[in-house]
Amino acid sequence: MCGISGLLLPGHGRDTLVPAVEAMTRTLAHRGPDGEGAWCAPGVALAHRRLAILDLSPAGAQPMRSASGRFTVTFNGEIYNFRELRAALAGRGHTFTGGSDTEVMLAAFEQWGVRGALPRLAGMFAFGLWDAARGELWLGRDRLGVKPLYYSVLPGGGGAQPGLAFAS
Repeated sequence: MCGISGLLLPGHGRDTLVPAVEAMTRTLAHRGPDGEGAWCAPGVALAHRRLAILDLSPAGAQPMRSASGRFTVTFNGEIYNFRELRAALAGRGHTFTGGSDTEVMLAAFEQWGVRGALPRLAGMFAFGLWDAARGELWLGRDRLGVKPLYYSVLPGGGGAQPGLAFAS
Protein backbone atom coordinates (compact mmCIF):
# COMPACT_ATOMS: atom_id res chain seq x y z
CA MET A 1 0.00 0.00 0.00
CA CYS A 2 1.27 3.47 -0.88
CA GLY A 3 -0.15 6.93 -0.37
CA ILE A 4 -0.66 9.35 -3.24
CA SER A 5 -1.77 12.97 -3.39
CA GLY A 6 -1.76 15.89 -5.73
CA LEU A 7 -2.98 19.37 -6.52
CA LEU A 8 -3.94 21.09 -9.73
CA LEU A 9 -4.03 24.83 -9.06
CA PRO A 10 -3.55 26.87 -12.24
CA GLY A 11 -1.58 30.04 -11.64
CA HIS A 12 0.16 28.73 -8.51
CA GLY A 13 3.86 27.95 -8.25
CA ARG A 14 6.25 25.81 -6.29
CA ASP A 15 6.15 28.02 -3.18
CA THR A 16 2.43 27.32 -2.74
CA LEU A 17 2.08 23.83 -4.20
CA VAL A 18 4.97 21.89 -2.68
CA PRO A 19 4.31 22.72 1.00
CA ALA A 20 0.60 22.00 0.49
CA VAL A 21 1.08 18.65 -1.25
CA GLU A 22 3.77 17.61 1.26
CA ALA A 23 1.36 18.37 4.13
CA MET A 24 -1.33 16.31 2.40
CA THR A 25 1.07 13.42 1.98
CA ARG A 26 2.27 13.52 5.59
CA THR A 27 -1.28 12.54 6.59
CA LEU A 28 -0.74 9.36 4.52
CA ALA A 29 2.53 8.36 6.21
CA HIS A 30 0.93 5.18 7.56
CA ARG A 31 0.36 4.02 3.95
CA GLY A 32 4.03 4.23 2.98
CA PRO A 33 6.85 4.13 5.54
CA ASP A 34 9.69 3.46 3.07
CA GLY A 35 10.03 6.87 1.45
CA GLU A 36 8.37 10.01 0.26
CA GLY A 37 8.69 12.36 -2.65
CA ALA A 38 7.14 15.36 -4.33
CA TRP A 39 7.26 16.74 -7.84
CA CYS A 40 6.04 20.11 -9.10
CA ALA A 41 5.52 22.01 -12.34
CA PRO A 42 3.66 25.32 -12.76
CA GLY A 43 0.11 24.77 -11.53
CA VAL A 44 0.48 21.10 -10.57
CA ALA A 45 2.14 19.03 -7.82
CA LEU A 46 2.22 15.28 -7.19
CA ALA A 47 3.41 13.54 -4.04
CA HIS A 48 3.91 9.98 -2.87
CA ARG A 49 4.44 7.88 0.25
CA ARG A 50 6.21 4.65 -0.64
CA LEU A 51 5.77 1.10 0.54
CA ALA A 52 8.54 -0.62 -1.42
CA ILE A 53 7.50 -4.05 -2.66
CA LEU A 54 8.58 -4.79 -6.26
CA ASP A 55 11.65 -2.60 -6.72
CA LEU A 56 13.27 -1.80 -3.40
CA SER A 57 15.94 0.39 -5.00
CA PRO A 58 15.81 4.17 -5.47
CA ALA A 59 14.87 3.45 -9.13
CA GLY A 60 11.36 2.68 -7.85
CA ALA A 61 10.91 6.02 -6.04
CA GLN A 62 7.97 8.24 -6.92
CA PRO A 63 6.67 10.51 -8.24
CA MET A 64 8.30 8.98 -11.31
CA ARG A 65 8.85 10.56 -14.73
CA SER A 66 8.68 8.73 -18.03
CA ALA A 67 11.82 8.32 -20.13
CA SER A 68 10.91 11.27 -22.36
CA GLY A 69 9.81 13.43 -19.41
CA ARG A 70 6.32 13.81 -20.87
CA PHE A 71 4.52 11.91 -18.09
CA THR A 72 4.92 12.12 -14.32
CA VAL A 73 2.97 9.74 -12.09
CA THR A 74 2.18 9.09 -8.47
CA PHE A 75 0.92 5.52 -8.30
CA ASN A 76 -0.55 3.19 -5.70
CA GLY A 77 -1.12 -0.45 -6.51
CA GLU A 78 0.24 -3.30 -8.55
CA ILE A 79 0.17 -4.08 -12.26
CA TYR A 80 -0.01 -7.88 -12.32
CA ASN A 81 0.99 -8.24 -15.97
CA PHE A 82 3.86 -5.75 -15.89
CA ARG A 83 6.46 -8.38 -16.87
CA GLU A 84 4.55 -9.22 -20.06
CA LEU A 85 4.03 -5.54 -20.81
CA ARG A 86 7.70 -4.85 -20.14
CA ALA A 87 8.74 -7.53 -22.65
CA ALA A 88 6.34 -6.15 -25.28
CA LEU A 89 7.56 -2.60 -24.71
CA ALA A 90 11.24 -3.65 -24.78
CA GLY A 91 10.49 -5.24 -28.15
CA ARG A 92 9.33 -1.79 -29.31
CA GLY A 93 12.59 -0.16 -28.20
CA HIS A 94 11.81 0.95 -24.65
CA THR A 95 14.58 0.60 -22.07
CA PHE A 96 14.17 0.33 -18.32
CA THR A 97 16.45 1.42 -15.47
CA GLY A 98 14.68 -0.40 -12.63
CA GLY A 99 12.33 -3.27 -11.96
CA SER A 100 9.12 -1.50 -10.99
CA ASP A 101 5.68 -1.84 -12.49
CA THR A 102 5.42 1.96 -12.31
CA GLU A 103 8.20 2.38 -14.86
CA VAL A 104 6.47 -0.12 -17.15
CA MET A 105 3.16 1.70 -16.78
CA LEU A 106 4.84 4.98 -17.80
CA ALA A 107 6.39 3.32 -20.86
CA ALA A 108 2.94 1.99 -21.77
CA PHE A 109 1.54 5.52 -21.59
CA GLU A 110 4.39 6.70 -23.83
CA GLN A 111 3.78 3.91 -26.33
CA TRP A 112 -0.01 3.74 -26.53
CA GLY A 113 -1.21 6.96 -24.88
CA VAL A 114 -3.26 6.94 -21.69
CA ARG A 115 -6.49 5.73 -23.29
CA GLY A 116 -4.65 3.01 -25.23
CA ALA A 117 -2.60 1.81 -22.27
CA LEU A 118 -5.31 1.59 -19.60
CA PRO A 119 -7.13 -1.45 -21.08
CA ARG A 120 -3.78 -3.28 -21.16
CA LEU A 121 -3.16 -2.83 -17.41
CA ALA A 122 -4.31 -5.79 -15.31
CA GLY A 123 -4.15 -5.05 -11.62
CA MET A 124 -5.35 -2.96 -8.75
CA PHE A 125 -4.30 0.67 -8.83
CA ALA A 126 -4.98 4.34 -8.43
CA PHE A 127 -2.85 7.09 -9.92
CA GLY A 128 -2.45 10.75 -10.68
CA LEU A 129 -0.66 11.36 -13.99
CA TRP A 130 0.54 14.67 -15.39
CA ASP A 131 0.88 14.88 -19.18
CA ALA A 132 3.25 17.80 -19.72
CA ALA A 133 2.80 17.76 -23.50
CA ARG A 134 -0.95 18.33 -23.22
CA GLY A 135 -1.07 20.12 -19.88
CA GLU A 136 -3.54 17.53 -18.56
CA LEU A 137 -3.94 15.80 -15.22
CA TRP A 138 -5.33 12.27 -15.41
CA LEU A 139 -6.78 10.47 -12.41
CA GLY A 140 -7.37 6.76 -12.80
CA ARG A 141 -8.10 3.64 -10.84
CA ASP A 142 -8.65 -0.03 -11.50
CA ARG A 143 -11.97 -1.20 -12.84
CA LEU A 144 -13.21 -2.48 -9.46
CA GLY A 145 -11.99 0.46 -7.42
CA VAL A 146 -9.84 -1.72 -5.16
CA LYS A 147 -7.40 1.12 -4.47
CA PRO A 148 -8.91 4.30 -3.05
CA LEU A 149 -8.89 7.56 -4.96
CA TYR A 150 -10.66 10.63 -3.61
CA TYR A 151 -10.85 14.03 -5.22
CA SER A 152 -12.33 17.44 -4.58
CA VAL A 153 -12.95 20.31 -6.97
CA LEU A 154 -11.59 23.49 -5.38
CA PRO A 155 -13.48 26.69 -6.12
CA GLY A 156 -11.62 29.56 -7.69
CA GLY A 157 -11.69 32.85 -5.87
CA GLY A 158 -10.80 36.41 -6.73
CA GLY A 159 -10.62 35.62 -10.43
CA ALA A 160 -8.57 32.45 -9.90
CA GLN A 161 -9.43 29.33 -11.88
CA PRO A 162 -10.92 26.36 -10.02
CA GLY A 163 -8.53 23.64 -8.97
CA LEU A 164 -8.50 20.02 -7.94
CA ALA A 165 -7.08 18.09 -4.98
CA PHE A 166 -6.79 14.30 -4.88
CA ALA A 167 -5.43 11.64 -2.58
CA SER A 168 -5.67 8.02 -1.61
